[in-house]
Amino acid sequence: MTSAVRVPAELSARVPVEQRGPGLERDAVRMLVSRGAEVAHHTFTELPLLLRAGDLLVVNTSATLAAAVDGWSGHARVVVHFSTRGDDGRWAVELREPDGRGTTRARTGGPPGSEVCLPGGGRLVLEEPLSGRSERLWWARVSGPEVPGLLREYGRPIRYAYTERDQPLSVYQTVFALPSADGAGSAEMPSAARPFTARLVTELVSRGVQFAPVTLHTGVASAEAHEPPCAERFVVPGASAWLINAAKAGGGRVVAVGTTAVRAVESAVGADGAVRARAGWTDLVVTPERGVRVVDGLLTGLHEPEASHLLMLEAVAGRVAVGRAYTAALQHRYQWHEFGDVHLVLP
Repeated sequence: MTSAVRVPAELSARVPVEQRGPGLERDAVRMLVSRGAEVAHHTFTELPLLLRAGDLLVVNTSATLAAAVDGWSGHARVVVHFSTRGDDGRWAVELREPDGRGTTRARTGGPPGSEVCLPGGGRLVLEEPLSGRSERLWWARVSGPEVPGLLREYGRPIRYAYTERDQPLSVYQTVFALPSADGAGSAEMPSAARPFTARLVTELVSRGVQFAPVTLHTGVASAEAHEPPCAERFVVPGASAWLINAAKAGGGRVVAVGTTAVRAVESAVGADGAVRARAGWTDLVVTPERGVRVVDGLLTGLHEPEASHLLMLEAVAGRVAVGRAYTAALQHRYQWHEFGDVHLVLP
């Protein structure tokens, strides 16, 4: 399926929906709904009508960082994408090249020892590739200002070429985002939750739908290579583990809001099928072969055909169902990417 579908450029959402017309709010996106191989078309504001009392939405509370910072490598301008902070204080970073249109293009990383001058007198030194499978992300040592402060003062949200213009950081925060005391957060927005508004959350709660917060700080995805995600920090609190287990025991459906929520929850399930409080790093990649053990449904955006996220969708919904949903999304001109429409997968 993934190699057969091509997404026309005009179906990339170039600006957030609330900027496409007067009176529009975040929840004014369309929602494709899959139940098995059946596909239906809804608006996101109809979500409360599609869920039941006792259902549980698992939401990611990670706040988005202003993770892109300008720098200089010798005489060359570069853009540094700060992805993930390691336990040893180093940062996983991606170096990109400005393309003259406000966005960036891929750039060869390394070699070890390469230096980047950062604003505010900071300096970054590349030490080694993050993994042996790619030299896109490097572990780097940063001297000078602390990185969280550097991002607050000089950073901006990571922006990809299909978007029209830079947006303020507030555009990239979801209603569930909580600032972290240590400045940790996501390099890229957990975008599946972006259409939620406080009004919609209130309506869902009033109908008996519950919420279980988890945290997973997303790293920098590859805009070109569609690599699987690297190891990421996550937390599943004890209270959320209890809510998830209680929903399952009571016959409610556990619906993850975003692939990040799936990754966190499925990383916290034991051999007995119960979810337990857990925190640390996860390198789990959910595939159809691995399957899902806890999640019954998924709310997510529309992904590129080559994206590894589609393997997760196939694990939840099945390959035939995902193929039919994406064919329908193309036929009905749904909008792709972080500012686009959403796809609800229900059992």
